[in-house]
Amino acid sequence: MSHKLAYLCGSESWGGLEMNQLRNAKWMQERGHSVVIYCQQNSPIFEAATDFSIPVVAIEKHKRWYDFKAGKKLAKLLDSNAVSHLIVRDPRDMSISVIAKRNAKFKIHLSYFMEMQLGVNKRSFLHTIRFSYIDLWSCPLYWLAKQVETKTFFNKQKIRVITSGLDLNTLEKQTSDKLIARKKLNLPENLLIFGLIGRFDPLKGQVLVLEALSKLPHKNIGVCFLGEPTKEAGSDYLELMQEICLKNKLEEKVFIRPFRKDIGTFFSAIDAFVMASKAETFGMVAIESMAFGIPVIASNAGGSPEILDFGKFGLLFESLNAESLAGQMNHFNAFPNQFLKENLRAEAQKYDHSSVCEEVENALSLAPSLEVKTT
Repeated sequence: MSHKLAYLCGSESWGGLEMNQLRNAKWMQERGHSVVIYCQQNSPIFEAATDFSIPVVAIEKHKRWYDFKAGKKLAKLLDSNAVSHLIVRDPRDMSISVIAKRNAKFKIHLSYFMEMQLGVNKRSFLHTIRFSYIDLWSCPLYWLAKQVETKTFFNKQKIRVITSGLDLNTLEKQTSDKLIARKKLNLPENLLIFGLIGRFDPLKGQVLVLEALSKLPHKNIGVCFLGEPTKEAGSDYLELMQEICLKNKLEEKVFIRPFRKDIGTFFSAIDAFVMASKAETFGMVAIESMAFGIPVIASNAGGSPEILDFGKFGLLFESLNAESLAGQMNHFNAFPNQFLKENLRAEAQKYDHSSVCEEVENALSLAPSLEVKTT
């Protein structure tokens, strides 16, 4: 039986969710599968998919709930393209996908690859009916699978734990010598440097890192921020970061650099990576850091504890607590070789896209469900 995989993405944004949808479509196409992406014309994912020579079908913007007209249109598109599997990642695409599945002439296997945690219980009658049409609910971490078990009435036998993936070979090619990388970023050679990559935004926590740094008396510690302001928010947060540096006399210890695509230069230049956000559902950047052999300091919330194996592959601090973060930065300064590069790189291998794609292939072939582990 031939299969055709359709990746639906109604979003007009360009973040981790959209990138993961595109990456997975690209990888599955490279593995010989017939793939198509349904998205809005001129959206970032539409343009990126076109650049990757992935077939794209343009759809109109749809409502999050009960858009029956758009759902029926999608069903006709799925039928005309002989789609066998429909894959969604955005909760806003779930309702229209269910409507399309119900209206399609041919059987559609509907998969939801979870990217965001469930904030509240979703055990209402309408939620339960909608979820009943989902054939596979894939969670990137076990704590998210437990959320699905406890906050919905979804059939546990249809839950899989399939981590998000990265092309580790591509990352490895970006690794460079630390001194060379620091010269590229114009960073001093004699400091132990913590790094944070991401847009300059309150959600990313650069100010928290600055507050923690101001509590450390050591002259040998610095911080490098790589990123740019959130386009819609302006430069207010960046200006706040700069004001805090001036107020606490951190100008010679804080290095703000523009975002660059060769992230290997950034990771090769730093000694440890800090994830200062309140709680990352799945911190892909933590996996990237480990792939470069760079230890991670992350908040003890969300998916980070599981990714770092609860302290085995990194340090955890109390979420949003500058004092706690300063304590872990101080600990790393005292024991910079606590986490061996080879161990971090070995742990990152489980997220390689090749093995992840194999798990996806097994799940889409309706392989027996994996038992959800608890910790």
